[in-house]
Amino acid sequence: MVSWQSISGYIQIHKRDVTYLIVLGIILLLPLIVDSLTTESADFPEAWDIHLREPLDNFQRWTIRNRLSHPLFTWFFDPISDVVDWSIRQIELALLWLPWPVVVIATFLVGQAAAGFRVALFSAFAILFMGFMGLWDEGMLTLALMAVSVVIALLLGIPLGILTARSDKFEAALRPLLDVMQTLPAFVYLIPVLLFFGIARVPSVIATVIYALPPAIRLTNLGIRQVAPSAVEAARAFGSTPRQTLFKVQIPLAMPTIIAGVNQTIMMAFGIVVIAALIGAGGLGNEVLIALQKQQVGRGFIAGMAIVFMAILLDRVSYGFSRQQTVTRSPHDHGFHLLPNSWDRLAVVRGFERGLAIIMDGCAWLARKLAAGVAALVETVVGLTGQKDTAATTAEFLRGHVFLVTSILLLGGLLVIHGAAPYGQEFPKSWVFDLGQPVDAGVDWMRDNLYQIGDTAIGTGPLSDFLLLYTLNPIRAFLQDWLSWPLVILGVSVIAYSVGGWRLAIFSAAGLFGIGLLGLWDDTMNTFSQVIVAVLLTVLISIPLGVLSARNDTVEAFLKPILDTLQTIPFFVYLIPVIILFNVGRIPGIIASVLYALPPGIRLTNLGIRQISSATIEAARAFGSTPRQTLFKVQLPLALPAIALGVNQVIMMVLAMVVVAGLVGGGGLGLLAVKGLANPMRDLGRGIEAGIAIVILAMILDRITQTWAKNREIKGHH
Repeated sequence: MVSWQSISGYIQIHKRDVTYLIVLGIILLLPLIVDSLTTESADFPEAWDIHLREPLDNFQRWTIRNRLSHPLFTWFFDPISDVVDWSIRQIELALLWLPWPVVVIATFLVGQAAAGFRVALFSAFAILFMGFMGLWDEGMLTLALMAVSVVIALLLGIPLGILTARSDKFEAALRPLLDVMQTLPAFVYLIPVLLFFGIARVPSVIATVIYALPPAIRLTNLGIRQVAPSAVEAARAFGSTPRQTLFKVQIPLAMPTIIAGVNQTIMMAFGIVVIAALIGAGGLGNEVLIALQKQQVGRGFIAGMAIVFMAILLDRVSYGFSRQQTVTRSPHDHGFHLLPNSWDRLAVVRGFERGLAIIMDGCAWLARKLAAGVAALVETVVGLTGQKDTAATTAEFLRGHVFLVTSILLLGGLLVIHGAAPYGQEFPKSWVFDLGQPVDAGVDWMRDNLYQIGDTAIGTGPLSDFLLLYTLNPIRAFLQDWLSWPLVILGVSVIAYSVGGWRLAIFSAAGLFGIGLLGLWDDTMNTFSQVIVAVLLTVLISIPLGVLSARNDTVEAFLKPILDTLQTIPFFVYLIPVIILFNVGRIPGIIASVLYALPPGIRLTNLGIRQISSATIEAARAFGSTPRQTLFKVQLPLALPAIALGVNQVIMMVLAMVVVAGLVGGGGLGLLAVKGLANPMRDLGRGIEAGIAIVILAMILDRITQTWAKNREIKGHH
């Protein structure tokens, strides 16, 4: 029984916090009192709408009238737009001008230089796949967009990362901006960018740069700060200037982390490829968007797979170059194997590997001879000019870079042959085959046979009806109709207070109140209800699967390629088959959100359990704990910080996907944002308001869950 003394003691200990909570409650209840005196409705008062969309629409009209004459455009935005557009066009023209065999072989050589023969083969296959699917031109356009976006992001991100590493004040000033950039859903970037750069490819590049910039800055900063102080002190002791220390010590030692940032920048840039198609970016993303609009699953599938293969290609190549900064041994040091080593017990595999080794050794011998011949020729020609030292240095460089020399010779030879006897720049149309037809046939079969299996209540149709009638509709009605808006704010604020104190509670209350002032309360509650259902489903699936994969290596190995695929596929692609199986509406968006958010939930649960020391597990078993007791009383409590972080990632990914689901009838804030992109002349102001509401909701959920995860981590350490 709890005594009054214990209660009073608790209140005495937390007197200041209780005071803050009372003040917060009064602040929150005051609007409720005012609202009850003026209206009988539980909705946020329409009279309080600040109509932010009106000045935004006025500003849009001002930009249209002054785009050709105002110095802001003629001297700033237009020059940026011209440079970006020119860069895209030049790279696109170069890629389309190059004969397709040159592009394929160049991709193969880059993959070989980065990570060896396996990656080289996959790189060539990834490029050839676009040709075989009839998507060569679209793929080259996407590659041009990616190249310009990533280069700009790195040209801005790496110098800013260096500045943040050398100045704590600059880092502190830049950190909140980076937090906002990483929290904003990609949709939100595009809407204001349209105002200044119009439509088509340039605003797509600008939005991609904004989306992909934070990892380049953060990892460059991290890499330089992690350089050992002793190395920096040694450089200074030998008289190095700050500039010499930076370029000759810190940056070279930080290069692995910097290249990891390049890798992350590339992968994040791919995340916006499809979204950019909404404003006319074209490329592979446009193919996915058209397939989504027309419900052509096969067309969307092959375009989505082309994006996936290109993303994996760039990921493997950039990761391979980053590994070269720390691993100097060749993959052939311990015997090269194209196929898994476990297959060596088969005689056919051993014979294949020996034959491949002979071919590779022959190519290496030929490359060395070619490089030596080129080195001797260059040394002779340069030596005739009397510059013997230069000739010797150049020849030594060429002999030491055999792969580079032979690659240049090969690609140059192909271009010379093409100039003498053109063999076709475009991918042969006779080699194109339609993979979309069997995919469409498979989806049609699933639609006809899985929507409802016989006369049973099993199938995607009954599942959709159950989720809609017994989860989604009741939660939306509870938030919109049953609870008045002040009680929703108060409830979220109490949760925020219990997790992170009064500051987080006030931030959450102010954020939700601000959404109400935008006139988007009902739409936000609609989106919020979808987020709640999708997060609950994801957690209910991901945590058990994460536990199973942590306790069984076979399950982990089985899930790994599935999770890799789910993480790599652009989230638009999820919507296409889901629409076919679950019809248009809110449910397809929720199902797609669950698929999109499953990987971090499963992987972080698995990681949290596997990181528990074996000594702790053995101690629990020594005291007689059963496997079930060990799981629920030892492993899950100790893994809770990682699981909490996984829940945070799940929420953020679900929120991003639920917004995208506005394209397929999900309603809520996502639909308003999509309308703002699709029809900026009429709905841009409302779309920006929806974008602001999305950001506020994302920041509230992110801060609450991140604080909860940190609290679990602190308790875990104690």
